[in-house]
Amino acid sequence: MNKSPEVDRVAVVKRGKSGKKSEPGPYICGYQGDLLAGVDEVGRGPLAGDVVAAAVILDPDRPIAGLADSKKLTEKRREQLFEEIRENARCFAIARATVAEIDQLNILHASLLAMRRAVEHLQLQPEFVLVDGNRKPDWDYACDTVVKGDSRVEAISAASILAKVTRDREMVALDVQYPGYGLAGHKGYPTKAHLQALEQLGPTPIHRQSFAPVRQLVMEF
Repeated sequence: MNKSPEVDRVAVVKRGKSGKKSEPGPYICGYQGDLLAGVDEVGRGPLAGDVVAAAVILDPDRPIAGLADSKKLTEKRREQLFEEIRENARCFAIARATVAEIDQLNILHASLLAMRRAVEHLQLQPEFVLVDGNRKPDWDYACDTVVKGDSRVEAISAASILAKVTRDREMVALDVQYPGYGLAGHKGYPTKAHLQALEQLGPTPIHRQSFAPVRQLVMEF
């Protein structure tokens, strides 16, 4: 049963003739064992809610078709894959950093903390970890960072799906607790509707006071 606890490599981004950035190529991992974990977080940009991270060790004998960057999947497909990952992965863990921790540490360090917690709570401890992005948590695990890893590494894709579905469901539930902000729709991101609701209703306890749009309103309410 999985618990939900409270050599760095930089991809070279090439430009085509049009001047547009091209996607990084396939990632090749030097580690070839069975205890490879992927970890990713969701929720760095929103004005409200926790940042949620997930870590996954996939089972090579139970492949999961269609793993991809969670942001590029439909909600229906994410929900389907969420269940498939839970059923077929060797193990997974979902963790978070709270709004209070985000305000205390800043969002970058809170995100790294959530990812560290997720990996530490895996039932099987990994021999190697692939971290989405270009920053790794402060830990002793052998690891590599992978820019755009959620679209290049299946284990990171799986982690991104678990984290996103978990956080999206939480924001839908918080929409009932804090009506009027539209949290179920924008999931806490700074949309025009969300900013307007903040101006009219003021911040809630789940809003991140360290984020400028919220901080500016705290003194007014």
